[in-house]
Amino acid sequence: MLKGKKIILGVTGSIAAYKAAILVRLLVKEGAEVKVIMTPLSREFITPLTLATLSKNPILVDFFDPEDGRWNSHVEIGIWADAYLIAPATANTLAKMAHGMADNLLLTTYLSARCPVLVAPAMDVDMFNHIATQENIRLLHSRGVHVIEPSSGELASGLEGKGRMQEPEVIVNSLKELFNKNLDTLGSKKKVRPLKVLVTAGPTYEPIDPVRFIGNYSSGKMGFAIAKAFAGQDHEVILITGPTSLDISHPKIRLIRVQTALQMHDACLEYFPSCDCAVLSAAVADYTPAVRAEQKIKRDKDYLHLELKANPDIASALGQMKTQKQVTVGFALETANERENAKQKLARKNLDFIVLNSLNEEGAGFNTDTNKVTFIDNHNKEIEFPLKGKEEVAQDILKKVYTYF
Repeated sequence: MLKGKKIILGVTGSIAAYKAAILVRLLVKEGAEVKVIMTPLSREFITPLTLATLSKNPILVDFFDPEDGRWNSHVEIGIWADAYLIAPATANTLAKMAHGMADNLLLTTYLSARCPVLVAPAMDVDMFNHIATQENIRLLHSRGVHVIEPSSGELASGLEGKGRMQEPEVIVNSLKELFNKNLDTLGSKKKVRPLKVLVTAGPTYEPIDPVRFIGNYSSGKMGFAIAKAFAGQDHEVILITGPTSLDISHPKIRLIRVQTALQMHDACLEYFPSCDCAVLSAAVADYTPAVRAEQKIKRDKDYLHLELKANPDIASALGQMKTQKQVTVGFALETANERENAKQKLARKNLDFIVLNSLNEEGAGFNTDTNKVTFIDNHNKEIEFPLKGKEEVAQDILKKVYTYF
């Protein structure tokens, strides 16, 4: 998605400037051409030589090149770029941007840029929460600047709170989302109205006793990628996830965490009636212990017999209650008779299409960053895809959903 894109990276004077090296490396790896503008203070945190080596372009700091007096034209740079990313963006730089100040090359280029602008704030928690900073961020957002929300955690000051610049991988994904706004929907240029989408992700844990459970190896990566894909197109997403180490921060995504299949079932039934679409990618346990022990079960014999009972079927429940205006998408993870089992599930659960993947395919299934899927719809049409990253698979699912609206 970033191949051939021209990106300006603005680096300001923050301890988080060290992450700019990783960011440049990731952008170049994605095929982007990167030019870096540094504020004078940022050179105290990371050297221009480091960023020049990684970007394979000279670093721009001053209005004039001190060696030969050549003018670094902020106008030409602003016209050249497909996107202008300022990361890290300090409170000082955000304030100057909001009020049109232009006392360095980074800021004059911002005022000259004709491309989308993204900022990744980085500062201490009290600075970030200060009313002045918040008003500056709101003002920039109202003018079309894309704000990549900082994360929470331990800060350079030793305090805990919100203000950490987002990780480079998250920032690169935000750029991808931005360039994906004009997404071609499976060859169709039709515009899709804003949708409200329910997405399920991750495993469920079915308790045996207070310390043990029945679960599976699902990481939630596929469902989180689907949520990001829809949110990246300005659709409202309700992401219901089982236990997973993943986190997500996006203004269009409402994250709801559950533990058991029953909790996920109840949450889906609560939110689905107001949604246009449900993409059910969670690996929900089919069975749960019939009785949950109140105390830890002690090992006092060689065999332990568990009686299991069926969990409620979320896909079937939504398939029964959906209206003609709603779309449901299911997943089938199979190990044998894959297409036959997927087609039976498609019909039995009244799905509009199903995403089939196999544990027999290398690079597909649980705990991977890639997947190899086949779409089968209720008109018996099949689309088989090669092995792709899960973010790309999520975009394919998004495009397929678009064909129903």
